[in-house]
Amino acid sequence: MRLTVLAAAFVLTLAAVPAFAQSEEDVMAQIENIHGDSVGFGEAFGRLQDAFLFGDPTTIADLGAYPLTVNANGEVYDILEPQDLVDNFDALLTQETQDALGSQDFADLIVTSEGVGFANGALWMSNICYDDGCNKTAWAIISINN
Repeated sequence: MRLTVLAAAFVLTLAAVPAFAQSEEDVMAQIENIHGDSVGFGEAFGRLQDAFLFGDPTTIADLGAYPLTVNANGEVYDILEPQDLVDNFDALLTQETQDALGSQDFADLIVTSEGVGFANGALWMSNICYDDGCNKTAWAIISINN
């Protein structure tokens, strides 16, 4: 009986230990396996993070796939072109969202079959096909959620 109690306590202790975070290499491998063009994603990630760090809404808007869905202020907006995002940037992205995106750690990205999520899903990017054979692709922002 005492051995059973000790074994149960040991198992519960192991369950309480937090899981180790994934590495940047793990994230890159997931992106490559699911979406391809992980190098292109890395470049888009760098541009996006720099734009948030330095307050450059034009670069952020240039990375969008339009119409771009933005959830803000309890509403859903379909942003039709980059200039619309630039003109309404501060109303469409809260400061909290901007700060979270600017400090995004690469190893903490969310990788799914739908895309790559930043800041716990505040922004999603996907590798978009621009021709029928998907020979021309680019990483683009597909949604923003405040």
